[in-house]
Amino acid sequence: MVSINEADSAVINPRTEDIRSVSLISAASEADFVDEASIGSEKGPIVNEDIPVSQGQDHAARRRRTWFQTTFSHVLELFERPDPRNKLKNPIGLLKLTPRQAFTFSVACLGWMVDSLDFFCVTMTTTELAEAFGKEPSDITSAITVTLMLRPIGALLFGIIADRYGRRIPLIVNLSLFTVIELASGFAQNLETFIGLRAIYGILMGGEWGLGNSLAMEVLPVESRGIFSGILQMSYSVGNLVAAMLYYAVVPNLNWRALYWISIIPAAITIVMSLFLKESEAWKQSRHLQRNSAQTYYQAVVDMLKQHWIRCIYAVIFMAAMNFLSHGSQDLYPTFLKKQHGFSPAQATVGTVVGNLGAIVGGIFFGYISEYLGRRRTIVICAIVGACFVPLWILPNSFGVLLVGAFFIQVFVQGAWGVIPAYLAEISPDNFRATFPGLSYQLGNLISASASQIEATMGEKNPLPELRDGETVPNYGRVQGILIGIIFCCVLVLAVFGREEKGKQFEVKSKPVDDDDD
Repeated sequence: MVSINEADSAVINPRTEDIRSVSLISAASEADFVDEASIGSEKGPIVNEDIPVSQGQDHAARRRRTWFQTTFSHVLELFERPDPRNKLKNPIGLLKLTPRQAFTFSVACLGWMVDSLDFFCVTMTTTELAEAFGKEPSDITSAITVTLMLRPIGALLFGIIADRYGRRIPLIVNLSLFTVIELASGFAQNLETFIGLRAIYGILMGGEWGLGNSLAMEVLPVESRGIFSGILQMSYSVGNLVAAMLYYAVVPNLNWRALYWISIIPAAITIVMSLFLKESEAWKQSRHLQRNSAQTYYQAVVDMLKQHWIRCIYAVIFMAAMNFLSHGSQDLYPTFLKKQHGFSPAQATVGTVVGNLGAIVGGIFFGYISEYLGRRRTIVICAIVGACFVPLWILPNSFGVLLVGAFFIQVFVQGAWGVIPAYLAEISPDNFRATFPGLSYQLGNLISASASQIEATMGEKNPLPELRDGETVPNYGRVQGILIGIIFCCVLVLAVFGREEKGKQFEVKSKPVDDDDD
Protein backbone atom coordinates (compact mmCIF):
# COMPACT_ATOMS: atom_id res chain seq x y z
CA MET A 1 0.00 0.00 0.00
CA VAL A 2 1.29 3.43 -0.97
CA SER A 3 1.44 6.04 1.78
CA ILE A 4 0.03 9.54 1.40
CA ASN A 5 3.54 11.00 1.44
CA GLU A 6 4.61 8.67 -1.34
CA ALA A 7 1.57 9.59 -3.37
CA ASP A 8 2.28 13.29 -2.87
CA SER A 9 5.86 12.87 -3.93
CA ALA A 10 4.69 11.09 -7.06
CA VAL A 11 2.61 14.12 -7.98
CA ILE A 12 5.23 16.70 -7.07
CA ASN A 13 8.26 14.93 -8.58
CA PRO A 14 8.31 15.51 -12.38
CA ARG A 15 10.57 12.47 -12.88
CA THR A 16 7.91 10.05 -11.58
CA GLU A 17 6.24 9.70 -14.97
CA ASP A 18 9.59 8.75 -16.52
CA ILE A 19 10.17 6.20 -13.76
CA ARG A 20 6.73 4.68 -14.33
CA SER A 21 7.44 4.45 -18.06
CA VAL A 22 10.76 2.73 -17.47
CA SER A 23 9.13 0.28 -15.05
CA LEU A 24 6.40 -0.52 -17.57
CA ILE A 25 8.92 -1.10 -20.35
CA SER A 26 11.04 -3.29 -18.11
CA ALA A 27 8.01 -5.34 -17.05
CA ALA A 28 6.84 -5.68 -20.63
CA SER A 29 10.28 -6.83 -21.69
CA GLU A 30 10.33 -9.44 -18.92
CA ALA A 31 7.02 -10.79 -20.19
CA ASP A 32 8.72 -11.74 -23.45
CA PHE A 33 11.26 -14.00 -21.78
CA VAL A 34 10.84 -17.37 -20.10
CA ASP A 35 12.28 -18.23 -16.70
CA GLU A 36 14.97 -20.70 -17.75
CA ALA A 37 14.93 -22.39 -14.31
CA SER A 38 11.34 -23.48 -14.81
CA ILE A 39 11.97 -25.25 -18.11
CA GLY A 40 11.19 -28.95 -17.72
CA SER A 41 9.12 -28.51 -14.56
CA GLU A 42 5.64 -29.93 -14.31
CA LYS A 43 4.07 -26.50 -14.11
CA GLY A 44 5.82 -25.40 -17.25
CA PRO A 45 7.40 -22.00 -17.88
CA ILE A 46 6.65 -19.26 -15.42
CA VAL A 47 5.42 -16.09 -17.11
CA ASN A 48 4.97 -12.74 -15.41
CA GLU A 49 1.18 -12.71 -15.29
CA ASP A 50 0.99 -9.17 -13.86
CA ILE A 51 1.73 -7.66 -17.27
CA PRO A 52 -0.77 -8.35 -20.06
CA VAL A 53 0.68 -9.94 -23.20
CA SER A 54 -0.73 -7.09 -25.32
CA GLN A 55 1.49 -4.58 -23.54
CA GLY A 56 4.59 -6.67 -24.33
CA GLN A 57 3.54 -6.81 -27.98
CA ASP A 58 3.01 -3.05 -28.03
CA HIS A 59 6.48 -2.54 -26.58
CA ALA A 60 8.06 -4.82 -29.19
CA ALA A 61 6.26 -2.88 -31.92
CA ARG A 62 7.49 0.39 -30.46
CA ARG A 63 11.06 -0.94 -30.38
CA ARG A 64 10.85 -1.99 -34.03
CA ARG A 65 9.38 1.37 -34.98
CA THR A 66 12.11 3.21 -33.04
CA TRP A 67 14.84 1.12 -34.69
CA PHE A 68 13.44 1.81 -38.15
CA GLN A 69 13.15 5.54 -37.52
CA THR A 70 16.67 5.71 -36.08
CA THR A 71 18.24 3.64 -38.86
CA PHE A 72 16.41 5.14 -41.85
CA SER A 73 15.49 8.62 -40.65
CA HIS A 74 18.08 10.11 -43.03
CA VAL A 75 16.38 8.29 -45.93
CA LEU A 76 12.98 9.71 -44.98
CA GLU A 77 14.48 13.20 -44.69
CA LEU A 78 15.44 12.99 -48.37
CA PHE A 79 11.75 13.02 -49.34
CA GLU A 80 10.78 15.92 -47.09
CA ARG A 81 10.57 19.48 -48.28
CA PRO A 82 13.78 21.48 -47.78
CA ASP A 83 13.81 23.68 -44.70
CA PRO A 84 12.05 26.94 -45.73
CA ARG A 85 14.52 28.86 -43.53
CA ASN A 86 17.35 27.61 -45.73
CA LYS A 87 16.90 29.97 -48.66
CA LEU A 88 19.05 30.25 -51.76
CA LYS A 89 21.63 32.99 -51.39
CA ASN A 90 22.95 35.32 -54.03
CA PRO A 91 25.68 33.34 -55.85
CA ILE A 92 27.67 36.53 -56.43
CA GLY A 93 27.84 37.08 -52.69
CA LEU A 94 28.91 33.47 -52.12
CA LEU A 95 31.84 33.93 -54.49
CA LYS A 96 33.43 36.65 -52.34
CA LEU A 97 36.58 35.33 -50.66
CA THR A 98 39.53 36.79 -48.79
CA PRO A 99 42.78 37.04 -50.79
CA ARG A 100 44.22 34.03 -48.98
CA GLN A 101 41.10 31.94 -49.54
CA ALA A 102 40.99 32.89 -53.23
CA PHE A 103 44.69 32.08 -53.76
CA THR A 104 44.49 28.71 -51.98
CA PHE A 105 41.38 27.74 -53.90
CA SER A 106 42.99 28.80 -57.20
CA VAL A 107 45.99 26.53 -56.59
CA ALA A 108 43.69 23.62 -55.72
CA CYS A 109 41.71 24.16 -58.94
CA LEU A 110 44.82 24.47 -61.10
CA GLY A 111 46.29 21.30 -59.60
CA TRP A 112 43.19 19.28 -60.41
CA MET A 113 42.92 20.86 -63.86
CA VAL A 114 46.54 19.92 -64.65
CA ASP A 115 45.89 16.36 -63.47
CA SER A 116 42.87 16.14 -65.75
CA LEU A 117 44.70 17.68 -68.71
CA ASP A 118 47.49 15.13 -68.52
CA PHE A 119 45.05 12.24 -68.02
CA PHE A 120 42.91 13.19 -71.02
CA CYS A 121 45.94 13.50 -73.27
CA VAL A 122 45.79 9.69 -73.39
CA THR A 123 42.06 9.47 -74.15
CA MET A 124 42.41 12.11 -76.88
CA THR A 125 45.28 10.31 -78.58
CA THR A 126 44.03 6.71 -78.27
CA THR A 127 43.77 6.32 -82.06
CA GLU A 128 47.17 7.94 -82.71
CA LEU A 129 48.87 5.85 -80.02
CA ALA A 130 47.36 2.66 -81.46
CA GLU A 131 48.75 3.50 -84.90
CA ALA A 132 52.18 4.52 -83.53
CA PHE A 133 52.59 1.34 -81.46
CA GLY A 134 50.82 -1.01 -83.90
CA LYS A 135 48.05 -1.92 -81.44
CA GLU A 136 44.26 -1.83 -81.16
CA PRO A 137 42.52 1.03 -79.28
CA SER A 138 41.47 -1.51 -76.61
CA ASP A 139 45.18 -2.19 -75.99
CA ILE A 140 45.86 1.52 -75.51
CA THR A 141 43.01 1.85 -73.03
CA SER A 142 44.97 -0.52 -70.79
CA ALA A 143 47.16 2.51 -70.03
CA ILE A 144 44.03 4.28 -68.78
CA THR A 145 43.13 1.23 -66.71
CA VAL A 146 46.59 1.03 -65.12
CA THR A 147 46.52 4.75 -64.31
CA LEU A 148 43.17 4.43 -62.54
CA MET A 149 44.12 1.22 -60.72
CA LEU A 150 47.22 2.71 -59.11
CA ARG A 151 45.65 5.95 -57.96
CA PRO A 152 44.67 4.54 -54.52
CA ILE A 153 48.35 4.02 -53.70
CA GLY A 154 49.01 7.71 -54.22
CA ALA A 155 45.88 8.69 -52.30
CA LEU A 156 46.96 6.61 -49.30
CA LEU A 157 50.62 7.68 -49.38
CA PHE A 158 50.11 11.40 -49.91
CA GLY A 159 46.98 11.45 -47.72
CA ILE A 160 48.82 10.09 -44.68
CA ILE A 161 51.71 12.50 -45.21
CA ALA A 162 49.32 15.44 -45.65
CA ASP A 163 47.26 14.64 -42.55
CA ARG A 164 50.37 14.33 -40.41
CA TYR A 165 52.73 16.94 -41.84
CA GLY A 166 50.61 19.37 -43.86
CA ARG A 167 49.26 19.73 -47.38
CA ARG A 168 51.70 22.23 -48.94
CA ILE A 169 54.97 20.28 -49.31
CA PRO A 170 53.33 17.03 -50.49
CA LEU A 171 51.41 19.02 -53.12
CA ILE A 172 54.60 20.62 -54.46
CA VAL A 173 56.38 17.25 -54.63
CA ASN A 174 53.37 15.64 -56.29
CA LEU A 175 53.04 18.27 -59.00
CA SER A 176 56.78 18.27 -59.71
CA LEU A 177 57.00 14.51 -60.15
CA PHE A 178 54.05 14.08 -62.46
CA THR A 179 55.32 16.95 -64.62
CA VAL A 180 58.46 14.91 -65.21
CA ILE A 181 56.42 11.79 -65.99
CA GLU A 182 54.19 13.66 -68.44
CA LEU A 183 57.24 14.98 -70.27
CA ALA A 184 58.75 11.48 -70.46
CA SER A 185 55.47 10.04 -71.82
CA GLY A 186 56.04 11.98 -75.02
CA PHE A 187 59.33 10.11 -75.57
CA ALA A 188 57.91 6.57 -75.16
CA GLN A 189 58.89 4.30 -78.06
CA ASN A 190 56.62 1.34 -77.33
CA LEU A 191 53.42 0.49 -75.47
CA GLU A 192 55.19 -1.21 -72.56
CA THR A 193 57.25 1.90 -71.76
CA PHE A 194 54.20 4.11 -72.13
CA ILE A 195 52.13 1.98 -69.75
CA GLY A 196 54.98 1.95 -67.22
CA LEU A 197 55.15 5.74 -67.22
CA ARG A 198 51.38 6.05 -66.92
CA ALA A 199 51.47 3.65 -63.96
CA ILE A 200 53.78 6.03 -62.06
CA TYR A 201 51.63 8.92 -63.17
CA GLY A 202 48.57 7.13 -61.75
CA ILE A 203 50.15 7.02 -58.27
CA LEU A 204 50.89 10.75 -58.45
CA MET A 205 47.46 11.63 -59.83
CA GLY A 206 45.82 9.69 -57.00
CA GLY A 207 47.56 11.83 -54.40
CA GLU A 208 46.71 15.21 -55.88
CA TRP A 209 42.92 15.22 -55.48
CA GLY A 210 42.95 14.58 -51.73
CA LEU A 211 45.60 17.25 -51.20
CA GLY A 212 43.81 19.89 -53.26
CA ASN A 213 40.35 19.07 -51.94
CA SER A 214 41.40 19.24 -48.28
CA LEU A 215 43.24 22.51 -48.89
CA ALA A 216 40.25 24.10 -50.60
CA MET A 217 37.42 22.86 -48.36
CA GLU A 218 39.25 23.76 -45.13
CA VAL A 219 39.68 27.45 -46.04
CA LEU A 220 36.30 28.14 -47.68
CA PRO A 221 33.32 29.71 -45.84
CA VAL A 222 30.75 27.07 -44.87
CA GLU A 223 27.89 28.73 -46.77
CA SER A 224 30.01 28.92 -49.95
CA ARG A 225 31.17 25.31 -49.85
CA GLY A 226 28.58 24.02 -52.34
CA ILE A 227 29.23 26.41 -55.20
CA PHE A 228 33.02 26.19 -54.80
CA SER A 229 32.74 22.40 -54.62
CA GLY A 230 31.21 22.53 -58.08
CA ILE A 231 33.88 24.90 -59.35
CA LEU A 232 36.70 22.76 -57.93
CA GLN A 233 35.40 19.53 -59.42
CA MET A 234 34.74 21.23 -62.75
CA SER A 235 38.44 22.00 -62.95
CA TYR A 236 38.57 18.39 -64.09
CA SER A 237 36.25 19.23 -66.99
CA VAL A 238 38.28 22.34 -67.75
CA GLY A 239 41.35 20.12 -68.01
CA ASN A 240 39.47 17.87 -70.43
CA LEU A 241 38.42 20.94 -72.40
CA VAL A 242 42.00 22.27 -72.57
CA ALA A 243 43.24 18.83 -73.63
CA ALA A 244 40.67 18.77 -76.45
CA MET A 245 41.67 22.22 -77.69
CA LEU A 246 45.39 21.41 -77.51
CA TYR A 247 44.72 18.18 -79.37
CA TYR A 248 42.94 20.10 -82.12
CA ALA A 249 45.74 22.69 -82.35
CA VAL A 250 48.81 20.49 -81.86
CA VAL A 251 48.30 16.91 -83.07
CA PRO A 252 47.20 17.63 -86.69
CA ASN A 253 50.02 20.17 -87.12
CA LEU A 254 52.81 18.42 -85.18
CA ASN A 255 52.23 14.99 -83.64
CA TRP A 256 50.87 13.29 -80.53
CA ARG A 257 54.21 13.53 -78.72
CA ALA A 258 54.16 17.33 -78.83
CA LEU A 259 50.83 17.31 -77.00
CA TYR A 260 52.44 15.65 -73.96
CA TRP A 261 55.38 18.05 -73.97
CA ILE A 262 53.27 21.19 -74.23
CA SER A 263 50.85 20.05 -71.51
CA ILE A 264 53.48 20.48 -68.78
CA ILE A 265 53.36 24.30 -69.05
CA PRO A 266 50.25 24.71 -66.80
CA ALA A 267 51.81 22.29 -64.31
CA ALA A 268 54.96 24.42 -64.05
CA ILE A 269 52.83 27.51 -63.32
CA THR A 270 50.92 25.64 -60.60
CA ILE A 271 54.15 24.48 -58.95
CA VAL A 272 55.41 28.07 -58.68
CA MET A 273 52.10 29.24 -57.18
CA SER A 274 52.03 26.39 -54.65
CA LEU A 275 55.32 27.63 -53.18
CA PHE A 276 53.38 30.52 -51.62
CA LEU A 277 50.63 28.45 -49.99
CA LYS A 278 49.96 28.41 -46.24
CA GLU A 279 48.45 25.61 -44.19
CA SER A 280 44.81 25.93 -43.11
CA GLU A 281 43.76 26.71 -39.54
CA ALA A 282 41.69 23.53 -39.49
CA TRP A 283 44.78 21.40 -40.15
CA LYS A 284 46.85 23.34 -37.59
CA GLN A 285 44.22 22.75 -34.93
CA SER A 286 44.01 19.07 -35.80
CA ARG A 287 47.77 18.69 -35.63
CA HIS A 288 47.90 20.57 -32.34
CA LEU A 289 45.36 18.14 -30.85
CA GLN A 290 47.31 15.16 -32.16
CA ARG A 291 50.54 16.44 -30.61
CA ASN A 292 48.86 16.88 -27.23
CA SER A 293 47.29 13.42 -27.35
CA ALA A 294 48.97 10.32 -25.97
CA GLN A 295 47.44 8.36 -28.83
CA THR A 296 49.73 7.39 -31.72
CA TYR A 297 48.72 7.92 -35.35
CA TYR A 298 48.30 4.16 -35.79
CA GLN A 299 45.94 4.03 -32.79
CA ALA A 300 43.99 6.98 -34.19
CA VAL A 301 43.56 5.13 -37.50
CA VAL A 302 42.37 1.96 -35.74
CA ASP A 303 39.88 3.92 -33.62
CA MET A 304 38.58 5.75 -36.68
CA LEU A 305 38.03 2.47 -38.55
CA LYS A 306 36.25 0.94 -35.54
CA GLN A 307 33.94 3.92 -35.25
CA HIS A 308 33.40 4.73 -38.95
CA TRP A 309 33.94 1.43 -40.79
CA ILE A 310 30.46 1.46 -42.34
CA ARG A 311 31.00 5.02 -43.54
CA CYS A 312 34.35 4.03 -45.09
CA ILE A 313 32.83 1.10 -46.98
CA TYR A 314 29.91 3.21 -48.15
CA ALA A 315 32.19 5.99 -49.40
CA VAL A 316 34.26 3.54 -51.47
CA ILE A 317 31.20 1.89 -53.05
CA PHE A 318 29.58 5.25 -53.74
CA MET A 319 32.73 6.61 -55.34
CA ALA A 320 33.06 3.47 -57.46
CA ALA A 321 29.63 4.17 -58.91
CA MET A 322 30.44 7.85 -59.41
CA ASN A 323 33.71 7.03 -61.18
CA PHE A 324 32.02 4.47 -63.42
CA LEU A 325 29.58 7.25 -64.30
CA SER A 326 32.31 9.77 -65.10
CA HIS A 327 34.83 7.58 -66.93
CA GLY A 328 32.16 5.53 -68.65
CA SER A 329 30.64 8.65 -70.18
CA GLN A 330 33.89 10.47 -71.06
CA ASP A 331 36.96 8.35 -71.69
CA LEU A 332 35.87 6.50 -74.83
CA TYR A 333 33.64 9.22 -76.26
CA PRO A 334 36.20 10.67 -78.74
CA THR A 335 36.92 7.14 -80.00
CA PHE A 336 33.15 6.49 -80.25
CA LEU A 337 32.76 9.53 -82.50
CA LYS A 338 35.77 8.72 -84.70
CA LYS A 339 35.58 4.92 -85.00
CA GLN A 340 31.85 4.20 -84.86
CA HIS A 341 30.48 7.27 -86.64
CA GLY A 342 33.49 8.05 -88.83
CA PHE A 343 33.72 11.68 -87.78
CA SER A 344 36.99 13.54 -88.20
CA PRO A 345 39.38 14.29 -85.30
CA ALA A 346 38.23 17.90 -85.48
CA GLN A 347 34.59 16.87 -85.04
CA ALA A 348 35.53 14.54 -82.19
CA THR A 349 37.25 17.49 -80.54
CA VAL A 350 34.13 19.61 -80.95
CA GLY A 351 32.05 16.85 -79.34
CA THR A 352 34.41 16.71 -76.39
CA VAL A 353 34.37 20.49 -76.01
CA VAL A 354 30.56 20.63 -76.06
CA GLY A 355 30.32 17.83 -73.49
CA ASN A 356 32.74 19.58 -71.19
CA LEU A 357 30.90 22.88 -71.49
CA GLY A 358 27.81 21.02 -70.28
CA ALA A 359 29.88 19.50 -67.47
CA ILE A 360 31.08 22.91 -66.30
CA VAL A 361 27.56 24.35 -66.34
CA GLY A 362 26.11 21.36 -64.51
CA GLY A 363 28.85 21.07 -61.91
CA ILE A 364 28.71 24.70 -60.85
CA PHE A 365 24.91 24.99 -60.99
CA PHE A 366 24.15 21.85 -59.02
CA GLY A 367 26.99 22.52 -56.59
CA TYR A 368 25.30 25.85 -55.84
CA ILE A 369 21.81 24.31 -55.65
CA SER A 370 23.06 21.67 -53.19
CA GLU A 371 23.34 24.37 -50.50
CA TYR A 372 19.53 24.59 -50.63
CA LEU A 373 18.44 21.08 -51.66
CA GLY A 374 21.14 19.19 -49.79
CA ARG A 375 23.99 17.11 -51.24
CA ARG A 376 22.19 13.78 -51.59
CA ARG A 377 18.93 15.18 -52.93
CA THR A 378 20.89 17.02 -55.63
CA ILE A 379 22.68 13.83 -56.68
CA VAL A 380 19.37 11.95 -56.84
CA ILE A 381 17.87 14.58 -59.15
CA CYS A 382 20.92 14.45 -61.43
CA ALA A 383 20.77 10.64 -61.61
CA ILE A 384 17.06 10.55 -62.52
CA VAL A 385 17.15 13.29 -65.14
CA GLY A 386 20.55 12.27 -66.52
CA ALA A 387 19.30 8.73 -67.25
CA CYS A 388 16.60 10.23 -69.46
CA PHE A 389 19.26 11.72 -71.77
CA VAL A 390 21.18 8.47 -72.39
CA PRO A 391 19.33 7.64 -75.67
CA LEU A 392 19.97 11.14 -77.05
CA TRP A 393 23.65 10.73 -76.16
CA ILE A 394 24.34 7.54 -78.15
CA LEU A 395 21.54 6.74 -80.65
CA PRO A 396 21.41 9.60 -83.20
CA ASN A 397 23.50 9.51 -86.38
CA SER A 398 23.40 13.26 -86.87
CA PHE A 399 26.46 15.03 -85.50
CA GLY A 400 24.42 18.02 -84.32
CA VAL A 401 21.94 15.89 -82.37
CA LEU A 402 24.78 13.90 -80.81
CA LEU A 403 26.26 17.19 -79.59
CA VAL A 404 22.99 18.03 -77.84
CA GLY A 405 23.04 14.64 -76.13
CA ALA A 406 26.69 15.04 -75.15
CA PHE A 407 25.97 18.44 -73.60
CA PHE A 408 23.04 17.34 -71.46
CA ILE A 409 24.43 13.99 -70.35
CA GLN A 410 27.47 15.80 -68.96
CA VAL A 411 25.31 18.49 -67.33
CA PHE A 412 23.86 15.80 -65.07
CA VAL A 413 26.86 13.48 -64.77
CA GLN A 414 29.09 16.31 -63.64
CA GLY A 415 26.20 17.99 -61.86
CA ALA A 416 26.26 15.03 -59.48
CA TRP A 417 30.04 15.21 -59.35
CA GLY A 418 29.96 18.91 -58.47
CA VAL A 419 28.62 17.98 -55.03
CA ILE A 420 31.31 15.37 -54.30
CA PRO A 421 34.24 17.48 -52.98
CA ALA A 422 32.05 19.12 -50.33
CA TYR A 423 30.15 15.90 -49.57
CA LEU A 424 33.27 13.79 -48.96
CA ALA A 425 34.95 16.53 -46.92
CA GLU A 426 31.87 16.89 -44.72
CA ILE A 427 31.44 13.18 -43.97
CA SER A 428 35.18 12.74 -43.41
CA PRO A 429 36.49 12.08 -39.86
CA ASP A 430 38.17 15.27 -38.63
CA ASN A 431 41.78 14.06 -38.47
CA PHE A 432 41.64 12.33 -41.85
CA ARG A 433 40.32 15.01 -44.18
CA ALA A 434 43.08 14.42 -46.75
CA THR A 435 43.22 10.62 -46.47
CA PHE A 436 39.50 9.77 -46.25
CA PRO A 437 38.18 11.71 -49.28
CA GLY A 438 41.23 10.99 -51.42
CA LEU A 439 41.44 7.28 -50.62
CA SER A 440 37.70 6.62 -50.95
CA TYR A 441 37.71 8.52 -54.25
CA GLN A 442 40.68 6.58 -55.61
CA LEU A 443 39.56 3.17 -54.33
CA GLY A 444 36.36 3.88 -56.22
CA ASN A 445 38.55 4.62 -59.22
CA LEU A 446 40.28 1.28 -58.74
CA ILE A 447 36.96 -0.55 -58.87
CA SER A 448 35.89 1.41 -61.96
CA ALA A 449 39.32 1.36 -63.63
CA SER A 450 38.21 -0.98 -66.37
CA ALA A 451 35.24 1.16 -67.49
CA SER A 452 36.72 2.36 -70.78
CA GLN A 453 38.39 -0.99 -71.46
CA ILE A 454 35.09 -2.82 -70.92
CA GLU A 455 33.36 -0.45 -73.32
CA ALA A 456 36.13 -0.72 -75.93
CA THR A 457 36.43 -4.52 -75.74
CA MET A 458 32.68 -5.19 -75.72
CA GLY A 459 32.15 -2.73 -78.54
CA GLU A 460 34.79 -4.44 -80.69
CA LYS A 461 33.40 -7.92 -79.94
CA ASN A 462 29.86 -6.80 -80.82
CA PRO A 463 30.26 -4.70 -83.98
CA LEU A 464 27.59 -3.01 -86.03
CA PRO A 465 25.87 -5.32 -88.57
CA GLU A 466 27.03 -3.28 -91.56
CA LEU A 467 30.63 -3.00 -92.77
CA ARG A 468 32.47 0.22 -93.56
CA ASP A 469 35.12 0.03 -96.29
CA GLY A 470 35.04 -3.74 -95.91
CA GLU A 471 35.85 -3.63 -92.17
CA THR A 472 33.74 -4.19 -89.08
CA VAL A 473 32.70 -1.15 -87.06
CA PRO A 474 32.71 -1.40 -83.24
CA ASN A 475 29.38 -0.70 -81.57
CA TYR A 476 30.71 1.40 -78.70
CA GLY A 477 27.46 3.35 -78.32
CA ARG A 478 25.28 0.44 -77.25
CA VAL A 479 27.77 -0.69 -74.60
CA GLN A 480 28.14 2.87 -73.26
CA GLY A 481 24.38 3.33 -73.08
CA ILE A 482 23.75 0.10 -71.17
CA LEU A 483 26.61 0.73 -68.73
CA ILE A 484 25.71 4.35 -67.97
CA GLY A 485 22.00 3.50 -67.58
CA ILE A 486 22.83 0.87 -64.96
CA ILE A 487 25.28 3.16 -63.16
CA PHE A 488 22.75 6.01 -62.95
CA CYS A 489 20.43 3.61 -61.11
CA CYS A 490 23.23 2.55 -58.74
CA VAL A 491 24.10 6.18 -57.96
CA LEU A 492 20.45 6.90 -57.25
CA VAL A 493 20.11 4.04 -54.73
CA LEU A 494 23.42 4.79 -53.00
CA ALA A 495 22.62 8.49 -52.65
CA VAL A 496 19.23 7.70 -51.11
CA PHE A 497 20.75 5.48 -48.41
CA GLY A 498 23.79 7.67 -47.70
CA ARG A 499 24.17 10.12 -44.85
CA GLU A 500 24.78 13.84 -44.98
CA GLU A 501 26.55 16.45 -42.85
CA LYS A 502 26.02 19.59 -44.91
CA GLY A 503 27.32 22.69 -43.14
CA LYS A 504 29.75 20.81 -40.88
CA GLN A 505 32.31 23.09 -39.20
CA PHE A 506 35.95 22.14 -39.81
CA GLU A 507 37.53 24.68 -37.47
CA VAL A 508 37.08 25.17 -33.74
CA LYS A 509 36.26 28.79 -33.03
CA SER A 510 39.32 29.59 -30.97
CA LYS A 511 42.59 31.46 -31.10
CA PRO A 512 44.49 30.56 -34.29
CA VAL A 513 47.44 28.22 -33.88
CA ASP A 514 50.79 29.94 -34.38
CA ASP A 515 52.46 29.53 -37.75
CA ASP A 516 55.48 28.12 -35.89
CA ASP A 517 53.58 24.84 -35.84
CA ASP A 518 53.67 24.59 -39.63
